[in-house]
Amino acid sequence: MTVEIGGARAYHDATKHSRESVYASRHALDWDQKPLPFKIYPDAPATALPRGVASPARPTLEVLTRLPPPSGGARVDLATLAGLLFYAAGLTKKKSYPGGEAVYFRAAASTGALYEIEVYAVTGPVPGLDPGVYHFSPGDFDLRRLRAGDSRQALAAAASDPSRVRTAPATLVLSALYWRNTWKYQARAFRHFFWDAGTMAANLLATATALEVRARALLGFVDREVNALLGLDPAREGALLLVPLGEGSPPPERVPPLEPLTARTIPLSRREVDYPLVRAAYAASALPDGAAARVWGTAVPSSGGEPDRLPPPPSPPLGEVIRRRGSTRQFAREPITEADLSTILETSVRDLPLDVAAHPRPLVEVYLLVHAVTGLTAGAYGYDPARRTLRLLRPGKFRREGGELCLGQPLAADASAVVFFLSDLAAVLGSLGDRGYRATNFAAGLLGGRLYLAAYARGLGASGLTFFDDDVVRFFLPDAAGLDAIFVTALGRAARPTGSGGFAPVAGEIRLLRPGQAG
Repeated sequence: MTVEIGGARAYHDATKHSRESVYASRHALDWDQKPLPFKIYPDAPATALPRGVASPARPTLEVLTRLPPPSGGARVDLATLAGLLFYAAGLTKKKSYPGGEAVYFRAAASTGALYEIEVYAVTGPVPGLDPGVYHFSPGDFDLRRLRAGDSRQALAAAASDPSRVRTAPATLVLSALYWRNTWKYQARAFRHFFWDAGTMAANLLATATALEVRARALLGFVDREVNALLGLDPAREGALLLVPLGEGSPPPERVPPLEPLTARTIPLSRREVDYPLVRAAYAASALPDGAAARVWGTAVPSSGGEPDRLPPPPSPPLGEVIRRRGSTRQFAREPITEADLSTILETSVRDLPLDVAAHPRPLVEVYLLVHAVTGLTAGAYGYDPARRTLRLLRPGKFRREGGELCLGQPLAADASAVVFFLSDLAAVLGSLGDRGYRATNFAAGLLGGRLYLAAYARGLGASGLTFFDDDVVRFFLPDAAGLDAIFVTALGRAARPTGSGGFAPVAGEIRLLRPGQAG
């Protein structure tokens, strides 16, 4: 594969936050143009998903120490698909405001609670569902059919792992609807697309593991062909990730012709603002053909999937943790234990089921600010996931600095610990090309999503944060020389219990069942 460096590097540098760029910005939120929170296909035929969704009962921390089964596993039927969709992208809570306005929150965190990640399903014969291309509507909890017929062969030809996609009963495709995030975050939103897709994928892969469904995240695919299959306009929305689910489904005998899709959608707002940098970054990191996608997917086989020699400590069921999870709005400045932090890191920062080929260094490296962890000296640390050890880089009380690094946000000053994901982008882009930029941001989002799950499994809180790029790197010098800041997740004790202050579960609208109960 010919490696060209330029597009991703230029985009990253152009969208760095600095004190000058942030404080001089005149960008203001146009509330009259705030995008609709749902993509709506009003004319597409709907298939209602089962409302009795079985809640994944396996302990969360146990799930996080495993990968989805490499082969075999549970059958994917409509009920299983409904469970995977609900715990990855379903509505779990709503907050009511004076005047009757209600804001719905979803199973996975999203930057600014804007939820720009859309989910599509390309299915073969799934019990209870006709083969087709569908859009998942979380508001209605149904699937809207965009194409009839089995299109898995077309998707497989565009994917890095054709055989897996061809024989998977269903493949989920995650996309980003640009305007829903650029409305607030402007051109930097391209980074957010992959953070948010990664956070959603953390829920999806954990749920697949809990349900014993074979699954893998594929970042390698021909963007143009996947977008055409889904009927997406790449100037406004682009595919980010494929997740084939299950195996053993007979490949399609007949491949239907792929006519252009013209399915009508409800406009997100009266007008949209175009951000050329986002379109340019998407185009620069696109793969041109199936051969390039297959080269991308020449990955080193993962050794994951086996449980640790020492089992993780007891934890609540995964379904309960996902329904309870939220982005913490305020930390209590109380200490957590060293056992809390080590358990969260050891269960979260692990091998990931990605189709990323070998490269010189990890996609992301982990640094921390420890503010209040009993048993640990306050200071700056590096984390070695292979040895599962923290290395003290510089002792000190850095709450003020933590807040300053994260755009002055109190969350980073009040948290017990703040996890910084950094990357040697020069090495990644030199090895993987511009597509490696997508992989780096996605990997950071995926690990951040796993930190969320592990923190809530320990009765703690978590929140993803943005940051001043170069200031973060300078703070961790000399150890971080040559690296770039990618993503940040703060951990600690929430100042008030999740669900307080007007939040309510959506259990009355999506009925949740324990395994074994009749739907």
